[in-house]
Amino acid sequence: MPDRYANIIIDISHEKLDRSFQYRIPEDLYAQVYPGVAVNVPFGKGNRQIRGFVIEVTERAEFDPGKLKEIDSIASDAMAIESQLIALAAWMRRNYGATMNQALKAVIPVKRKAKAKEKRMVCLIMEKEAARAQLEEFTRRHNTARARLLEELLAHPEISYEIVTGKLNITANVIRALEEKNILKVVHEVDYRNPVGHLQQTGRQVELSEAQRQVTDRVLADLHQGIHKTYLLHGVTGSGKTEVYMELIADVVSQGKQAIMLIPEIALTYQTVMRFYGRFGGRVSIMNSRLSYGERYDQFLRAKKGEIDIIIGPRSALFTPFLQLGLIIIDEEHEGSYKSETLPKYHARETAIERARAAGASVILGSATPSVDSYYKAERGEYQLLELKKRVADKPLPVCNVIDLREELRAGNHSILSRRLQQLIEDRLAKKQQIMLFLNRRGLMSFVSCRACGHVIKCPHCDVSLSLHYGGTLNCHYCGYSEPLPGACPKCGSRHIGGFRAGTQKIEEIVKQRFPKARTLRMDLDTTRSKNGYEQILSAFANQEADILIGTQMIVKGHDFPNVTLVGILAADLSLYTGDYRAAERTFQLLTQAAGRAGRGSSAGEVMIQTYNPGHYSIVAAKQQDYQAFYREEIAVRRLMSYPPVSHMALIVFASGKKEDAGRAAGYLAALIKKARIDGLQMIGPASAAVAKVNDIYRNVIYLKHRDYEQLVMLKDRIELFLKDRADMKQITVSFDFNPMNGL
Repeated sequence: MPDRYANIIIDISHEKLDRSFQYRIPEDLYAQVYPGVAVNVPFGKGNRQIRGFVIEVTERAEFDPGKLKEIDSIASDAMAIESQLIALAAWMRRNYGATMNQALKAVIPVKRKAKAKEKRMVCLIMEKEAARAQLEEFTRRHNTARARLLEELLAHPEISYEIVTGKLNITANVIRALEEKNILKVVHEVDYRNPVGHLQQTGRQVELSEAQRQVTDRVLADLHQGIHKTYLLHGVTGSGKTEVYMELIADVVSQGKQAIMLIPEIALTYQTVMRFYGRFGGRVSIMNSRLSYGERYDQFLRAKKGEIDIIIGPRSALFTPFLQLGLIIIDEEHEGSYKSETLPKYHARETAIERARAAGASVILGSATPSVDSYYKAERGEYQLLELKKRVADKPLPVCNVIDLREELRAGNHSILSRRLQQLIEDRLAKKQQIMLFLNRRGLMSFVSCRACGHVIKCPHCDVSLSLHYGGTLNCHYCGYSEPLPGACPKCGSRHIGGFRAGTQKIEEIVKQRFPKARTLRMDLDTTRSKNGYEQILSAFANQEADILIGTQMIVKGHDFPNVTLVGILAADLSLYTGDYRAAERTFQLLTQAAGRAGRGSSAGEVMIQTYNPGHYSIVAAKQQDYQAFYREEIAVRRLMSYPPVSHMALIVFASGKKEDAGRAAGYLAALIKKARIDGLQMIGPASAAVAKVNDIYRNVIYLKHRDYEQLVMLKDRIELFLKDRADMKQITVSFDFNPMNGL
């Protein structure tokens, strides 16, 4: 049997993650040493015993084997959470392609220690009878300051140091004098930064509907029997999924376990946290990039010490160091932001399922518009499907209408606001009701369409739209096919062909000009740059300080505004033509989510979908709020084109400072892959990336498809081994992205 070696990190603090040490594994420990295991090793010149964590097991010695030290033993007192997270990093490294250090930096989100905030308390330690006698003595001697402090301590045995020196105007010398007499002591406590400490617990608990109760009972029955599964909760907009989540979390917490609640955008945190804090109080906290470093570090410590039970946040909150994890909930599970765009390019959904498996926890995936990937797995029995088919209190879904923008153009209306939408805005303003205008900006200006007939120019090989590049060429992001930009529509001959040019700022100008008395708010990246930007805009709209909210995707996800009775979806089909095989899915999801913001209060809601392509199946299904109809059409297209989830896809990116090197490496590797003759493997490319040059780095891509995910992972492993021994490839960066959410 060949010798085995372990690469070990000695210190799990972030500064040390780039440095690992290699040790020989004794033969009798072969079966016990694997990524995540804590071991005792001799370290340094004195060979002092120290604990480390195994991050990789290999048969390849990086130094002279005779000079390598040997692992002494398996550490029995290791914290299980570090081991769990390191094992998860190893799983991510293999399944998504990255270095172990990159994976570790993803799962250990706290990079360095932050200086602790201290809270000082002045505490009475003398027995009360003796203290009263001492007070009389101070009063008799006219020791006024000492008497005043002791009198306050008899009434309040613990007082903040700042109150004593500030409000009571007691000097530090007086405090020290009483401390020396053993009357009081000054206690130094860590004052954890709490980003939600200003909220109030209301104890509010909503009575579940029959449908909500059936869903929670189904999951709780499994949990109480120790059965852990992944559930897909498909609930229409307004069906009360959040109340189901809270009921499940309450049960898990009552069992002494902890819960992670993932949400896709920071914009959702405000309303979600308000509801969760109202019910669970100080046992809830948040983790997101808008927190200061000290705030993030303190939430990490509070979670690790068991001082909080529930964490709410985006993708990175998945790695909260809960030792007794019982439940992971991923709300709006279809959202693309759950996929990391930096190495390792993991998806939070699959990574959560792996973390839950290791921790003995369950996973709930919730959405009104489940991803095609998740619904496909539910159909095949990998996930258990749960459904909420009606809104809470049987409120009707909003009435959806489709406006054909080609007809508007023919009628002489060149405005982005259709005539009917303008009439309805006038009506809602008169009724003091609120309006949301959603600009579907995804894919803005990247495709070319005809405003007269709606025709979009597509790749003849990949069934995705061609993307408009500078210089007037149309390119396919998958296979590299290219053609010049036409001067007229190839279908109807109209000269009205080109891209869409309006942004949220322009929409706001148009709305203010058309409705000068309306109070407007705009929510996009520009208006939410400040730390509390989201909260300020959302709370202002919730408090009815504005009549019209204009925004991009961030305004349509999960928000609940009871006075909104009209939603206008401007240029609904922009996201249909992003040069991405998921374009129809994203369009259906965005339109359905946007429509779901209307009619959540006592008044009925209405939705106007403006489009140049009213007959597209994603728009027809969104109008009818019919997920099943959309899914049937979309999965048929995926089967035909061998796209995920029917097949899996791997994207290989070659990056180099020299254009010819990136192209040469991609071509050479493509030839090797072709030569390997792997059954069932399809290859697209090599081709230049959609954005072929970034910061003077040139990029080429290869797409691979296979029905078996493991086959793609094994091929990735073989490529990594091949590249390790090739000196001529050292200047080229090769990275992997499995089932990419965005084409490069």
